[in-house]
Amino acid sequence: MSSSADASEARFDGLDAVEVAALLRLPRVELFDTATSTLDIANAIGPSAPAGTLVLADEQTAGRGRQGRAWTSARGAGLWLTLVERPEDPLALEVMSLRCGLYAAEALDALAGAPIGVKWPNDLYVRGRKLAGILIETRWRGTAPEWVSIGFGLNVAQPQIDTATGLAPGTARRDALIRLIPALRRAALATGQLTNEELTRWSARDVARGRRIEAPSAGTVAGISARGELLVRGSDGTETAHRSGTLTFAEPLACS
Repeated sequence: MSSSADASEARFDGLDAVEVAALLRLPRVELFDTATSTLDIANAIGPSAPAGTLVLADEQTAGRGRQGRAWTSARGAGLWLTLVERPEDPLALEVMSLRCGLYAAEALDALAGAPIGVKWPNDLYVRGRKLAGILIETRWRGTAPEWVSIGFGLNVAQPQIDTATGLAPGTARRDALIRLIPALRRAALATGQLTNEELTRWSARDVARGRRIEAPSAGTVAGISARGELLVRGSDGTETAHRSGTLTFAEPLACS
C-alpha cells in the first residue's frame, strides 16, 4: 500500500479510523491522507481483512476506473473508498456492480438535489452528468470468491469538469458516507440474480433505456436482464444481450 501520511494519523473530517468504524458499525477502517488507489490498498490487505473493511482516502493520486481509465480524486472533494466484502454466491457477483449502483443511487437521492440515474454497468448520473463510478475486483480461491473489493468514487463537491457533477451544494461528506456504506453492504450481501423488483427499480432510474447507442452494439437500449446484461434492440428488431463493454450513446445525455 502507498500513502503520503501514516494511516494511523489520517483523519476523515476530523474523525480517526476508530471513530469512523464506530460511526459506520464496521469491523475495520483504514484512513489515508493521500493514497495511490484505495482499490490497490484493499487488495493488498484483502487476505486478512474481515468483511466490511473500509479503505478511505482524502485524496487519490492514481484512482482507477473501468478499462484502465483514471478517476479524478481531488483532496476533500468526494468519497474515494473501497469496501472489502466476502460474498459466497458466485451468481450474485455477476450483478454486484449493478446492485451497488442501484442501492447507492437510492441511498444518495436525498442529497443530490435531483433524482440519481443509473447507467449500465457501473455509473451514477444526475441531470446528464456523472456523479459516481464503481469498479469491483474479485479475488478467487479456486472456483469460489475469496473476497471482493468494491471501489466507489463519489463527487461530493462539484468537479471542474463539464461532464461531471456533485451532490447538492453544502452536502457534508460524512452525511454521504453514512448513507452510502450501508447501501453498498446490502448490495454486496444480496444473493442470486436481480429480482423482478430490482429490475423495476433499475428501469425507473435507467438513463439509457429507450436511447440510441453506438456501442457495445448499435441500436436502442431495451433495459437489462436478471443476469445484468445490457439488452439492445437492433434496427431489425433483434435483441442482443451484452455482458461486458462500454455503453456509448449515439448523442450526448441532456444536462438540463
